[in-house]
Amino acid sequence: MHGVDRQRLAQLALRQTLHKGRFYNLDRIPGHGLRDFLRWQRESRGRFPGGQRFPVQPPPDDLLHGKAEEPRLTWIGHATFLFRHGDTNLLTDPVFSERVSPVQWAGPKRYTPPALTVDQLPPIHKVLISHNHYDHLDLHSVRALHGRFGEQITWYVPEGVGDWFRKRGIHNLVELGWWQSAPHGCGEAFFVPAQHFSGRTGTDRNRSLWGGWIIDIDGFRLYFAGDTGYGSCFSDIGDVFGGVDLALLPIGAYAPRWFMQPVHVNPEEAVQIHLDVKARRSVAMHWGTFVLTDEPMDEPPLQLRAALETRALDPADFLVLQHGETIAARDTRT
Repeated sequence: MHGVDRQRLAQLALRQTLHKGRFYNLDRIPGHGLRDFLRWQRESRGRFPGGQRFPVQPPPDDLLHGKAEEPRLTWIGHATFLFRHGDTNLLTDPVFSERVSPVQWAGPKRYTPPALTVDQLPPIHKVLISHNHYDHLDLHSVRALHGRFGEQITWYVPEGVGDWFRKRGIHNLVELGWWQSAPHGCGEAFFVPAQHFSGRTGTDRNRSLWGGWIIDIDGFRLYFAGDTGYGSCFSDIGDVFGGVDLALLPIGAYAPRWFMQPVHVNPEEAVQIHLDVKARRSVAMHWGTFVLTDEPMDEPPLQLRAALETRALDPADFLVLQHGETIAARDTRT
């Protein structure tokens, strides 16, 4: 695992992205508002692509028990992964609900069920939260996890999101801004930039931060990018960390491009992030679970395969998993 350029990390941490109570992206991006949203709805006639249910692979029998001597990754769905290494079990953006919405009777519906339920999980020690959008921060899932595991979980959250947890009686938090880090028992966690936005109501846009996490656990470096458009921050991440063992990168929710490009990468841009952050291997996420935008649910993996071919990259460099599929996270290729 590469060392961290602490001097560059400290320089980047000095960048001020908070102004008058709101956070801003590092790069200037178009500010799409209500008028643009209405144009999107008018052009699409308010019709999303049809939902598809993808196969769910049952996890291996030994996934939920004992110690993971080597790092293992399971895709539960959307941006939710279970990562196990040594004595640590970690979740990313846990969403187990049927809808990603303020209410469970309306809003984007889950078409592919979660590969595991909260009751089926092994003991969870760490949870990474990328931002507060409903398809990444889900109240029902958070309550279920806290109800089962309590203060055993350390929640890693962006600056400004901690209050949301404290109001719900959850206090075992690590709350960080961009380029800040915190040690833990078997390594260190870093919060790094993404190009996106935040908000759960009509009045709190960008009142809390968004981003990705790099976490070192027992000599293995995992990068969870969260939700993002393409920007200059990814080459900075590559420069600071000198590479990651495994990157979890979004490939879906990108159409129409005129509206989504600033905040959601397409597969071609995801491949560029893979290269920018110097990932030994990447895994695709943020597709195949919910219908959020205009591209068909099965299109992102096809576009990813084409993008890898265009860049003359091995498909094994950037994997597309089935829901529930478990892989050895360490790349043993020479």
